[in-house]
Amino acid sequence: MSTELIAEARRQVEICNACRYCEGYCAVFPAITRQRAFADGDITQLANLCHNCRGCYYACQYTEPHEFALNLPKALAEVRQASWQDHAWPRGFARLYDRNGVVIAALLVVAIALLFALAQAFRPETGEGFYAYMSHGLMVAVFAPAFVLPLAAIAVSLRGYWRSVGGGAVSLTDLWAALRSAGRMDNLSGGHGEGCNFEDADRFSNARRGFHHAVLYGFLLCFASTSTATLMHYLLGLEAPYGPFSLPKLLGVPGGVLLCLGTAGLAWLKLKADPELGAPKVWGGEMAFVALLFAVSATGLVLYAATGSAAVGWLLPLHLGTVLTFFLLIPFSKMAHGFYRLAALVRDQTERG
Repeated sequence: MSTELIAEARRQVEICNACRYCEGYCAVFPAITRQRAFADGDITQLANLCHNCRGCYYACQYTEPHEFALNLPKALAEVRQASWQDHAWPRGFARLYDRNGVVIAALLVVAIALLFALAQAFRPETGEGFYAYMSHGLMVAVFAPAFVLPLAAIAVSLRGYWRSVGGGAVSLTDLWAALRSAGRMDNLSGGHGEGCNFEDADRFSNARRGFHHAVLYGFLLCFASTSTATLMHYLLGLEAPYGPFSLPKLLGVPGGVLLCLGTAGLAWLKLKADPELGAPKVWGGEMAFVALLFAVSATGLVLYAATGSAAVGWLLPLHLGTVLTFFLLIPFSKMAHGFYRLAALVRDQTERG
């Protein structure tokens, strides 16, 4: 990681530690006040604990034109992004994605969708629903490694991060507290429940928190839908397609709607927000992730609505292309932030004792 990024973040954190005006804003400031000196790993931990709500920036009396020129959200965002790059595996692709996220995601979706479209030439002689276009065996052969390998890469990345921030043994109590905090999005409440200042300077808003909730729980519902369908297929012998009142559909359709609403909302807020209070160099890669997750949910809903029509022949490759691209880019896209933020929350709980 750049020593300049760490040095600048450390300078600003030390000033914040002397001031302590923002002590109740989020988990970052109590973590700052627990220390007198900050090693590189401490700065990395604070950066990943920061949720970029920006309340501290608009409350700060030492921002430009003051000579201290504090911009803590930006300083921590740049360290945070650099830490993901440093710990990502393979590291080189993470940096390439940050510079060209939109292009890489778009090319992967198109290329994979075309491959799935060509694979329909070998469609099975029998099958219902999607399996009339593509065999179940082919889907499993493609998606099983595409799901497992990125998670393995994330595990390698988190192991490196945990070592760099001095993480040790974790109790179930600490893990549960971190999961609760992440599930409630506590650090997007501004410390006072009125919300953060992400998209509109001095105006408090819970919009970003709400859209994050929609994305998180929409994703979990979709994952539960897929998991339920897998169990039904292998344990109960109940093969797709499933009816509208089946458990996979009752979980998946609301999940897809929540994902669409959440990602569209986050993209809207990101367009309104000041890019100079984040990491502007990776703005495109972050927006590419939001757009990709929206495409995953939107194509899934459209595909479900088109069931039984001729449109399934081209909608299915498009949807599978977006899903597979999403999985492959998990270790390098903004999706990684969920894993790192949870790790930072766990680390914070262990520090609190």
